[in-house]
Amino acid sequence: MNLNLTLPDAIIFGAYILGVIGLGIYASRKAQQTKRDYFLAGDKLPWWMIGGSIIAANISSHHLVGAMGVAYSRGFVAIAMEWGAILMGFNALLWIFLPFYIRNGFYTVPEFLEKRFGTAARTTYAGLILLTYVLVEISAVLYLGALSLHSLLGISVMTSVVILAAITGVYTIAGGLRAVIYTEMLQLIVLVMGGIALTIATVNAAGGVSAITDTVKDWDLILPANDPDFPWTMYLGGVLCISVFYCATNQFIVQRVLAAKNEWHARMGVVFGDYLKFLVPVIITVPALVAPKLFPGLEKPDLLFPTLVEKLLPAGLVGLVMAGLIAAVMSHLSGAINSCTTILTVDIYLPYFRKKATEAEAVRFGRIAGAVIIVIGILCTGLFLTHSKKPIFLYLMNAYGLFTPGIATMFLLGILWKRTTHAGALAAGILTIPMSVAMEIIFPAMPFFNRTGIVFWSCVLLCIVVSLLTKPVPEAELKGLIWNRESLKLPADLLQQSRGLRNPTLWWALITAVVLYFYIVYA
Repeated sequence: MNLNLTLPDAIIFGAYILGVIGLGIYASRKAQQTKRDYFLAGDKLPWWMIGGSIIAANISSHHLVGAMGVAYSRGFVAIAMEWGAILMGFNALLWIFLPFYIRNGFYTVPEFLEKRFGTAARTTYAGLILLTYVLVEISAVLYLGALSLHSLLGISVMTSVVILAAITGVYTIAGGLRAVIYTEMLQLIVLVMGGIALTIATVNAAGGVSAITDTVKDWDLILPANDPDFPWTMYLGGVLCISVFYCATNQFIVQRVLAAKNEWHARMGVVFGDYLKFLVPVIITVPALVAPKLFPGLEKPDLLFPTLVEKLLPAGLVGLVMAGLIAAVMSHLSGAINSCTTILTVDIYLPYFRKKATEAEAVRFGRIAGAVIIVIGILCTGLFLTHSKKPIFLYLMNAYGLFTPGIATMFLLGILWKRTTHAGALAAGILTIPMSVAMEIIFPAMPFFNRTGIVFWSCVLLCIVVSLLTKPVPEAELKGLIWNRESLKLPADLLQQSRGLRNPTLWWALITAVVLYFYIVYA
């Protein structure tokens, strides 16, 4: 297909691109040459910016393109990973990890591992997470965004990749997290508007609201254990460790929480993110549920998004929805680049190469690292040019499964069990990839969520055994690093700010009840 944009579409699309670049440059001019300002936006983010930026960074082309393709081919279960994150990953962040991140004033998530275990654990995490960002976050997002641009506008995939990477890189490298957050808020608005426009157009074309209600009988969030992609057994380990990793121990998400004004804003920001995490996937999934009535038997489910845009949208709305797609790509990409540069600078460059670097030198290295990461991401995009007909979203989850079991183990046992030792955590972190690869070779037909779950519990067992066989850390060194009931409470000076309708727990309980309702009704 080749979509010729009308003049109104081109104006809307062009205005969005120029607006993002202009806003990013404006934000970068406000930045100061300090590490705290460049990497954490000066610790000044309010709750609504934290929640909005978390979801703007999270929702990307692998949702608009990949998850929509999964929903087209597999149905309502495609939403399970998104809503499951509310019950698992974001709960782990909100109630377990957040107090320790904020109260210790960390720049990066690996700093927690160093304080808990030592330098080797911090470096192991940094290496694993950088591989994940380059191979999954940056490369896959670039590929899926470029695939849609190629399908709609006829621009070659690699040309689209370079254009997307270059535009996003300009303001991300210049302004750091401040520019990322500013542009993400605009991108979230455009993304939601474009998603709603596409949803309304698709539902109307399929016959109205009745088209949605006709699919309700097939809304299953819990599928049989022999399902090839989404067996109910995935909740026993695979989804758990991926969700905890992605939402609670992932620099890409957590960095926004670390930049909060205070702990109340951090908590309320995560809760606000829960509400957006509930609503935004609905916008993506509903069009895919009714699309089989309009376009049955698509050879490549990942092409559903561009198909809907080309066939259903009138002039003007095409430009808005295309802007929404690019917004999703750019917000996710800028967040991943910024997280990479933060880890490379704070966890690798400063500790190992320039311990006495000035603030300006640290920021300069971060900018250089950002440029290098973009180039590597473009080169790695070639890995996705020869994917199969199966929705690529499933392959992305599989890729997460290679890295995440060990990371989730290191963090969960590290914060919940004081007997966990450095050797135990390191064993789990180092062996997670070999064990994951071995499982894929030995059991290729097993659903990847199940393989990931087995590796996760193997990492947990390995960590426990090695920890029991090695010398424990003196309790005096663990002060402030092990979870207890006091961790649930806000600091005394913030209790007044948390009364009545301003209590994060109240709003958390409401959205949690809504999600549980859907899981119970559509089990």
